Amino acid sequence: MGDFLLELFYILVGLLMYMVGFFVFRDTTHKTRFGTTAFWVILGSIFVFGSYLPGTVVGVMLLVIGVLTATKQVNTGKVDMPDHNFTVEQAKKLGNKIFLPSLAIALIVVCVAKFTSFSGVVAIGIAACVTLVFTLMLTKAPISMVAKDGNRMLQAIGAMSILPQLLASLGTLFTAAGVGDVISKGIAVVIPEGNIFLGVVAYCVGMAAFTMIMGNAFAAFSVITVGIGVPFVFAQGGNVLIASTLALTAGYCGTLLTPMAANFNVLPVVLLQTKDKNAVIKHQAFVAIPLLIIHILLMYFWAF
Repeated sequence: MGDFLLELFYILVGLLMYMVGFFVFRDTTHKTRFGTTAFWVILGSIFVFGSYLPGTVVGVMLLVIGVLTATKQVNTGKVDMPDHNFTVEQAKKLGNKIFLPSLAIALIVVCVAKFTSFSGVVAIGIAACVTLVFTLMLTKAPISMVAKDGNRMLQAIGAMSILPQLLASLGTLFTAAGVGDVISKGIAVVIPEGNIFLGVVAYCVGMAAFTMIMGNAFAAFSVITVGIGVPFVFAQGGNVLIASTLALTAGYCGTLLTPMAANFNVLPVVLLQTKDKNAVIKHQAFVAIPLLIIHILLMYFWAF
């Protein structure tokens, strides 16, 4: 059942991307109409038919959308923006109720993951569908708003939609390529043998820095743990469970500081049309840097 639902959710995501491609194709004023349409149709096809297509075919499709992105053929077209007066009126009408869908999706994910045999990914899909229905009932919005706002959001994100998938795969690719071993040899030259504190610093800072490059702490974790965590922390007697958990959350400090974490740091800027593209990152830096220092201290005193 879980595999069936997971496949269904992937198909729904693909259909949403097909819908965006349809909206773009209808927009005859779009400056890169055909390139943008092709991007969304190909990406949607990967989600819908990915389980049935050979890996080579999917790889070629990814290369095609990569070329479309690199040649600036993927752009935002005309989208239906909500009227300002309507937005203000709805904000006054709903008040703090507007936060209920966000709380609901988190609560449903936790409950489904904890009390059923479904995986976390399936739990997110179930929570998203249930919360969508709840949101429509709460706001009394027509179901057509799902298509309009879905189109507006995905077009605003644009080519960055492929970042989560690509960045997640990089961790496995880098590990297989032996990047962790290269990092380990480089760190060994700098850190004196047996120096626990510097090993902890290298592990935490390495996780944050590599996450900034990868945009994803999960992708960075396998590489940095193999290259730094195992030889310079675990081998020195560090508690594996505590140290690895803190290393992963130290990586999230890097997430707060990079535009590569597009869904966190770029999407809000795009949707809110903020002039300073790095506004979110600049404000988060005041939290991320002290938090990284706290991680270093916690790992040093708690894992040993």
